[in-house]
Amino acid sequence: MMTRPTRLTSSATHSLPRRVGLLGLLAMLLPVAAVAQSMPQTAQPGDCFARIAQPPVFEKRTEQVRVVEASERVEVTPAEYEWTEQTVVIRPASERVVEARPAEYRTVEERVMVSPASERIEEVPARFRTESVSEMVKPATRVWKPGRGAIERIDSVSGEVLCLVEEPAVYREVQRQVLVEPATTRRVPIAAEYRSVRRQELLRPAETRIETVPAQTEAVRVRKLVRPASERRVPVPARYDSVTREIEVSASRVDWHPVLCNTNANQNLVLELQRALQRAGFSPGKVDGKLGRMTYEAVDRYQRANGLPTGGITFDTLDRLGVNARSSDRT
Repeated sequence: MMTRPTRLTSSATHSLPRRVGLLGLLAMLLPVAAVAQSMPQTAQPGDCFARIAQPPVFEKRTEQVRVVEASERVEVTPAEYEWTEQTVVIRPASERVVEARPAEYRTVEERVMVSPASERIEEVPARFRTESVSEMVKPATRVWKPGRGAIERIDSVSGEVLCLVEEPAVYREVQRQVLVEPATTRRVPIAAEYRSVRRQELLRPAETRIETVPAQTEAVRVRKLVRPASERRVPVPARYDSVTREIEVSASRVDWHPVLCNTNANQNLVLELQRALQRAGFSPGKVDGKLGRMTYEAVDRYQRANGLPTGGITFDTLDRLGVNARSSDRT
């Protein structure tokens, strides 16, 4: 909303109550003097200035967010075996009697190990759980917003009321996996394998002349361990996801800027402004060449829709609308 300074005419001074006196008149002029000190020093007679709210400037930045933590997996190399032949004695060497009572035997069964006991390694995979994490997309900001009506006069200096409003931060939910238990292994025992072999056991040797009876053997295929099972741990890197956030680069501020007001505008200029607002789709109400409330509200809507500074009819806004307010024929 545009701010216009207040002038005290001689008639207004004479109309003050007599009890105000000189002290009351000085109290009314002090705020005007304070505002005048903050105005631009290059201002010319007929120029009007208003406190214009510059909106904050944001920049989009992309960051990498970890969604799966680093872990490791286990690669198991199984044991290696080879088959070999092993000679097993199925009848030991003995003696026999050639002339006399022969020897006596009995048949027995014996278990022969054909595969030794071993073990194998089994992988127990890692366990994860899914968690929802709130990631900030836009931080909390402070924005100046009008506090009351567009042209309602609050004091003798300005009709503008601006309020600093806290806008909360914006978050979004991101799903990520958290390692609960890393991958491990367990060893499973493998029992040895045996084979039953029938053999004769000497009970009583032969009498009289004794002859040696050679032992009898048999070749048996045996599975022999060459290399035991082993394991190798392979690291699994963490996985990341891209998250785009809005970062405030420049905070909002309020500065004095030259504006169009009833002091430096004529009817033709205001008519052109109202027609330009209608063409842009922001109705100023009746096109009558007067700077009324509806014209100010239409300008404010146009500025907010186009990301322009708000608070008055700035010359940047007039340029965007195609209204030439600086030509000499406007005076």
